[in-house]
Amino acid sequence: MTIHTKALSALAVLALTVPTAAMAQEPIALRFSDSTTADAPRSVALTDIFAERLGDDFEFQPYFSSTLVPQGSEIVAIQRGNLEMSLLPPSDFAKQVPAFDILGAAYVIRDPEHLQAVFESDIGDEFRQMARDEMGLEILGIAYYGARHVNLRGDREVMTPQDLNGVRLRMPGGESWQFLGSAIGANPTPMDYAEVYTGLQTGAIDGQDNPLPNNQLMKFHEVTDQIILTGHNMGFGMLIINADLFASLTPEQQQTMRDAASEAFAWSDQQYIDQEAELVSFFEQEGLKVYEPDLEAFKTYAQEQYLASPLSDAWPEGMLERINAL
Repeated sequence: MTIHTKALSALAVLALTVPTAAMAQEPIALRFSDSTTADAPRSVALTDIFAERLGDDFEFQPYFSSTLVPQGSEIVAIQRGNLEMSLLPPSDFAKQVPAFDILGAAYVIRDPEHLQAVFESDIGDEFRQMARDEMGLEILGIAYYGARHVNLRGDREVMTPQDLNGVRLRMPGGESWQFLGSAIGANPTPMDYAEVYTGLQTGAIDGQDNPLPNNQLMKFHEVTDQIILTGHNMGFGMLIINADLFASLTPEQQQTMRDAASEAFAWSDQQYIDQEAELVSFFEQEGLKVYEPDLEAFKTYAQEQYLASPLSDAWPEGMLERINAL
């Protein structure tokens, strides 16, 4: 064997013995930011289920309590490539594409099952396409957060929106949130979340609205007398990733990511649903009156208010009727 031939043989052996790991690609880093805490069910679902199901192709890097980017700036950060993923409510999408605002309006999404039905239909396909084409975002999954209910001082019985006439109901600031309070018949009052307990205690406000877990966490039951299970707004978020990044993945990787999101949120959705059921008993044991009003009356009144308001101008033609029909 000539020296030249020996050299070529040696190079061939060397190429075959290069460690496979050295030739493999590095995992794709997925920086994720959310304003909620790491112990919330939807957060646990992402770190314990979603991240694990992604496999070795990805490295999920979660940042909770807005420790990576400020709340409200997540979408822009993803669009600029400073972040890969987030979990955000429709109101954040509506800042760039107003059509998303319909998803956060009172009584449009009725319950967790209806939420899933909407996003499993062609309606969900249309919103995913809007996010992809107009925002450069891919929606991977939907996570239920809990239903918002009215929590009041006093013994006023509330069965219809008219029964909330004159009630000073604390609602988050912003036009959409304030209108939501009006759409259920109350007199909405903006107030910082941290001030609500004192506001209820002193009578500066008559009530507030929040999911039941928030009521317990913030101890609002200590300074109120009743919870009306209005369920006027279904809190949920859409798990998003940069659309260009998603498009660069193989079809198998894309499906893995969608399946992982679906499995994670199926678990966390049930955690919220179970927690809500348990909290009804908790608040009753704490001495609060907990009851359901005439939900059809609330729905009819709320949708009339929205359709008569400029807030519905951006809603896609016929979308409300299509959602209601599901």
